Parts: sequence; structure tokens; C-alpha cells
Amino acid sequence: MRAERGLTLIEVLVALTIVALTLAAGIKAAGALSGNAERLGDTLAAQWCADNHLANLRLTRQQPPIGDSEFRCEQLGRDYRGHVTVRPTPNPLFRRIDVQMLDADDRSLLVYSTVMSRL
Repeated sequence: MRAERGLTLIEVLVALTIVALTLAAGIKAAGALSGNAERLGDTLAAQWCADNHLANLRLTRQQPPIGDSEFRCEQLGRDYRGHVTVRPTPNPLFRRIDVQMLDADDRSLLVYSTVMSRL
């Protein structure tokens, strides 16, 4: 008698299950990397918007008024909304400025803080 060699149905199903789980984990990891890359791009563009707005405030050569204000910015074809909060400091020659950048869905991307002096 000759012994038959081959895989049983159970062995094939176990192998297919292992391959399916491995592929699912790989797809999930690729999706996470793609999402992280998009978030990084949004955060970088929002930081450029905040930097540009703070540079404009410095170029006016006046201290901004204390209070809250908003502005809009477009970078890399995307619209961002900025919320500016200006607060006094213990030294009247300085003001604290916080710029919070939001994406189109009003999710906070970053908060950028600085201190501006009277020129």
C-alpha cells in the first residue's frame, strides 16, 4: 500500500485563517500610517497659518488688543480657522497670545503660544 501525502481540510483552513489575520493586520497598519501622514500634513499647514498670523501681528508694530478674535487661512488647498486669544501678563509691556488652529470639521489641530512685547 502506498501512503497518500497531502494536507487535510482542517490544515488548509487553519493556514487560510492565519493568512487572513496577517493580511487584516497589515491593512490596518497601512491605514493607520496613511491617517498619521494626513494628520501630520494638516498640522504642518495649520502651523504655517499660525506663524503667518503671528508674523502679521508683529509687523503691525502695535500690541494687539486684549480679547478673542478669529481668522481664516488657506494652505495647501485646505481651509483652516484660527482662534486668537490675547491676554495681559504681569508685565504691562508684554502680552500672551494663543492661536488655536481648527480644521474644516472644527477639530483642534494645534495651539501655538507666544509672548509679544510692545515695540
